[in-house]
Amino acid sequence: MSPRADVGQLVGQTRDGSPRAIARLLSLVEDGHPQLPEIAAALTPHTGNARIVGLTGPPGVGKSTSTSMLLTALREQGKRVGVLAIDPSSPFSGGALLGDRIRMTEHATDPGVFIRSMATRGHLGGLSWATPQAVRVLDAAGFDVVLIETVGVGQSEVDVVRLADTTVVLLAPGMGDGIQAAKAGVLEIADVFVVNKADRAGADATVHDLRQLIAMSRRGVTGPAWRQPIVPTVAAEGKGAAEVLQALRDHHDWLTAHGELERRRTVRASAEVEAIALRRLRAELGELRGGDRLAGLAARVAARELDPFAAADALVADLRGQ
Repeated sequence: MSPRADVGQLVGQTRDGSPRAIARLLSLVEDGHPQLPEIAAALTPHTGNARIVGLTGPPGVGKSTSTSMLLTALREQGKRVGVLAIDPSSPFSGGALLGDRIRMTEHATDPGVFIRSMATRGHLGGLSWATPQAVRVLDAAGFDVVLIETVGVGQSEVDVVRLADTTVVLLAPGMGDGIQAAKAGVLEIADVFVVNKADRAGADATVHDLRQLIAMSRRGVTGPAWRQPIVPTVAAEGKGAAEVLQALRDHHDWLTAHGELERRRTVRASAEVEAIALRRLRAELGELRGGDRLAGLAARVAARELDPFAAADALVADLRGQ
């Protein structure tokens, strides 16, 4: 059994900016510690101030380099920044394959920056199931901006829109699947487009294609609507950072002016509550699976004595204690 943590002390130290306390809370979150409800209850009154920015896009576009570029620019403005870098899970340990200090070593010793690599642990959609709680930890720790860099799984990594106030979609010239990924669904989640590696041949064509896609997506749109800006960058050289930050500020101002920020955060809370409820139901179902009830129902379905819907109804009734 996991040892109990002094949640009050950890939260207090986290509010004071202790990196060790922040790391400890994040570890408890990732491990799904039994005290997770207590931790969330203690953190929640201190949240709601951080701006949450998601960075996503196909593999190879330079998400980590772009995150590092934004980190540098935000720190130059005096902002405290937390980073959650979602990495592929090791098939052996379940841990992240890429370490934070390997990815962003220049920021590792900056007291105004906290970087954490988190494993997806098999979760589809480019994020870890623990990411919402990890965002809550960094928000409560007083970071001005929390950057979420997704795993880079291409067309399926759209879960970030459920967590971020602003979603940045990165593309790069010379990648045949870049615009195809946008057509397949990434276009719909983008608030800001960044065309990285803009010093390469084909960058202008990529920007042109994006403008056409955005124009087509706006046909028939009535009322206030955000028009996604397209920002060319060369993240490896720090070029375009100021323009990206301006696009992020403009989008935040638009969200606030149109009540969209509150709506997005309500949707985020709804998704989080639903995920927690489903996780608890799956745990209860697992307990039934380990007993005789599910096996008995399955045997009756296999013998054609019972249809699967009736069996499922019986199982749900057991979960409800009926």
